[in-house]
Amino acid sequence: MTNRIVAIMLGLAVVVGAGGFGWPPEPSWKLLDTGSTARLRGLSPVSDRVAWASGTEGTVLRTTDGGRSWRSVGPSGTEALQFRDIEAFDAQRAVILSIGNGEDSRVYRTDNGGRTWTETYRNTDPAAFYDCLAFADPRHGLALGDPVNGHFQLLTTDDGGRHWSSLAADLPPALDGEFAFAASGTCLVAAGRDFWFATGGGSSSRVFHSADGGRRWTVATTPIPSGPSAGVYSLAFRDRWHGVAVGGDYVTPTSAPSGAAVSRDGGRSWTVSRTVPGEYRSGAAWRGEVAFAVGPTGSDWSRDGGRSWTRFDTGSFDSVACAGGVCWASGEMGRIARLR
Repeated sequence: MTNRIVAIMLGLAVVVGAGGFGWPPEPSWKLLDTGSTARLRGLSPVSDRVAWASGTEGTVLRTTDGGRSWRSVGPSGTEALQFRDIEAFDAQRAVILSIGNGEDSRVYRTDNGGRTWTETYRNTDPAAFYDCLAFADPRHGLALGDPVNGHFQLLTTDDGGRHWSSLAADLPPALDGEFAFAASGTCLVAAGRDFWFATGGGSSSRVFHSADGGRRWTVATTPIPSGPSAGVYSLAFRDRWHGVAVGGDYVTPTSAPSGAAVSRDGGRSWTVSRTVPGEYRSGAAWRGEVAFAVGPTGSDWSRDGGRSWTRFDTGSFDSVACAGGVCWASGEMGRIARLR
């Protein structure tokens, strides 16, 4: 047996020992020192080295060295705001959304890594409450607000969030009590020109879908239970067809018997996962064909497209996102982690 054949066989043994043919090894989180105590529900990595996070007390954090160090780069004078969503395009450009009734719902943009920010939208309707943002590309994005007079509110931008305008969309009416959850910045997501947003609060949880950038929408009911504090909290689509939805009830975080569902037709229909996390989950993301879900009681992963889930961590996180082959999670008390 030649040395080359021996080397190949040894390498194959390492692959099998690390997780088998085609299966990654079981993941784990490596906690990073952010120097912050804010609750970080907004999370937007753009590569294996650059990531942004946002949260309470006007906090925005940025790393450009893979999480080894973090800089606080939030807008000055916004300590009373909660930045629940952040969408970053690179190390210099990012858009953040603060949530709340009336003028507490605002959008800011930076083009210089957070050294300065420009307020680009401030809600003036006291009945409106904006929940999350999503961008199809660095120019085209939407912002989602809870129903006013029976209809969800939508803002649109075609210049990367520098200007926003109300979108008069063909949108199915909201159910009584229906709203979106501003829990992780992923109640509204995009893949190409397709946008989806998720709801709860009403008689059923639903997923709305637009295939034309937000002008026309259809809606599908999901099997995830809905209620005053229950429903779909997070969506993740790895392409325009394959999606996962996770949620539950944040009031009873240790019990969510049907808290995860999967779609293979672009969100037109949803099926409860065969094995669910079993507890409330507020964030979901894809890394290739592997899906991840996080919440205040733990983290789970799915290697079969969301049909079955396995717990791998019991720490508290609110959000999860992946970019450049690396996944990140964020949550309370300044917690940010990278997936090992």
